[in-house]
Amino acid sequence: MTVVGVGADGWDGLPESSRYLVRAAATLLGGRRHLDAIPAVAGQERVAWPSPLRERLPALLDEAREPVVVLASGDPLVSGIGTTLLELLGPDRVTVVPEVSSVALARARMGWPAETVTVVSVVGRDVRLIVPALSAGRRLLVLSSDETTPAAVATLLTDLGWGDSELVVLGHLGGADESRATSTARGWDITDVPRLNLLAVEVRGSGPGWAAGGVLPDDAFEHAGQITKRDLRASALARLAPAPGQLLWDVGAGSGSIGVEWMRAWPSARAIAVEPRPDRLALIRGNADALGVPALQVVEGSAPEALEGLDRPDAVFVGGGATVDGVLDSCWDALRPGGRLVVHGVTAETEAVLLERYRRHGGELVRLHVERAEPLGSFTGWTPARAVSQWSVTKGDS
Repeated sequence: MTVVGVGADGWDGLPESSRYLVRAAATLLGGRRHLDAIPAVAGQERVAWPSPLRERLPALLDEAREPVVVLASGDPLVSGIGTTLLELLGPDRVTVVPEVSSVALARARMGWPAETVTVVSVVGRDVRLIVPALSAGRRLLVLSSDETTPAAVATLLTDLGWGDSELVVLGHLGGADESRATSTARGWDITDVPRLNLLAVEVRGSGPGWAAGGVLPDDAFEHAGQITKRDLRASALARLAPAPGQLLWDVGAGSGSIGVEWMRAWPSARAIAVEPRPDRLALIRGNADALGVPALQVVEGSAPEALEGLDRPDAVFVGGGATVDGVLDSCWDALRPGGRLVVHGVTAETEAVLLERYRRHGGELVRLHVERAEPLGSFTGWTPARAVSQWSVTKGDS
């Protein structure tokens, strides 16, 4: 299978080598817009993408006559169909022939070097996914779903305190109808937005977003005291080691801070927050939405029963409930080989459980003491927080 990138000029802009591949295909797959732009070829079957795409794509590919050529916009590996096909078929069965991507064209139009730009795709996704990338002075290229995306981004930025950001809507990049329109987020006044567009954002203002060092301040979260505080959160995350595509269980999630931070570390990271209290479930969902990880999965229930049937994790954090019968055993059994388990406890009973597990499985057992400077009369004194015992271990290191 060959995936051919098509630029804004369509067939007329394709090099002869790509035209040859298209003409020689027994089956031509692509979006209706691309298929309609290609001259007819006798005997060639043309198939538009099904909906839902990912679920129906394997059967479509099994039935397609070889050779198969897929048409895609620009570079098929920039948030394109090429990525999906490589995941399904593997690199040995897919050849990609790219054109200039919309991202490359947008950088050229804006005069932005590649190393100064962060690309975020919200194609078919929630615009709140841009939140983890927000920071004063950052440049974003947002891949839009349709003509409604720029206004939605402008509203989101304004609501979060980034209303001074400059937004440039780049329409039909590389085509005869290429357009450009500029506005601030707060003063959004662009009414004629092309359906095919890309949004360039120069972030200005202040609000939630990217966190230096990867850990947010405590006041970024809504919580009712049930939060793993910043210093302890940083320690736990350092041992949980977020990685692209990996899944975390946040057991006894409280306000969801560990799961939120895990997902913010990598766009493809996943997390499941398990929490029995309905009021805390609302906090978790609110924090996930506000901090740019709306896909965080929330499960209502108590461990270990609530863990049954969940996808197997690459990492587990237990912030409370380690003394409940079966919780640590269920987490350990479910954890993938090479997975990381981090458990916090503040009681003597929990500490005894963690000591026994440390002796059985190894890893690292530490006590974390945090003291904060606070007024003491006319002076300043140190106020200690409750000490936290932290057991961390990698499965397979026993």
